[in-house]
Amino acid sequence: MSETLPILYVKPGCPWCTDVINFLQASGISYREVNVTESATAAAEMKKKSGQTKAPTLDWNGKILADFGVEELRPFLRKQNVKFEDS
Repeated sequence: MSETLPILYVKPGCPWCTDVINFLQASGISYREVNVTESATAAAEMKKKSGQTKAPTLDWNGKILADFGVEELRPFLRKQNVKFEDS
């Protein structure tokens, strides 16, 4: 099942990554977290998908959101038909 979940590429100590993780967890949105500092393969995968090396990067079933915060995440998820309590 985890292979079909959206992939969130993160770096430890990244405040935007922490904010996004907290938001996704609080919203009950499942995802697979990949730490790109622990794996050169994961870092290369993130760069290939997004064209850059900044985190967080989200791969939502092939739709990529890179170098973002919660403010950019909410409208992106709405476009993916994700419902929030306040929508």
